[in-house]
Amino acid sequence: MQSNPIVWFELYVQDMNRAKTFYEKVFGFTLSKLDAPTSEGNLEMWAFPMEQAKSGAGGALCRMDGVPSGGGGTLVYFSCQDCAVEAKRAAENGGRIFKDKTSIGQYGAIALVHDTEGNMIGLHSM
Repeated sequence: MQSNPIVWFELYVQDMNRAKTFYEKVFGFTLSKLDAPTSEGNLEMWAFPMEQAKSGAGGALCRMDGVPSGGGGTLVYFSCQDCAVEAKRAAENGGRIFKDKTSIGQYGAIALVHDTEGNMIGLHSM
């Protein structure tokens, strides 16, 4: 295998402005509007910051008629300096903490939070 198997992710949302504000405040970055393919109908996409030559997967918040947000069996983890900080910010910005910062031994620590749209996301730090 020449690269990591995950290359892109999409988090579906119902209220794009609310979700965009949540992620920008929790992680302190700015999302960028993507031009959605015209064949996809009513699709709005805002991309997380990414660099092609760096490790990790790029992704976007997406809103499309008929596609629900919320838990669906897939969990996306965001890299953090200290996952407890971002978990606290999530709770302060309309989300809620599902699992506080927890050690995963030599692999660092994780926290789990729900965003404003009902999606559970993971936070990871070393």
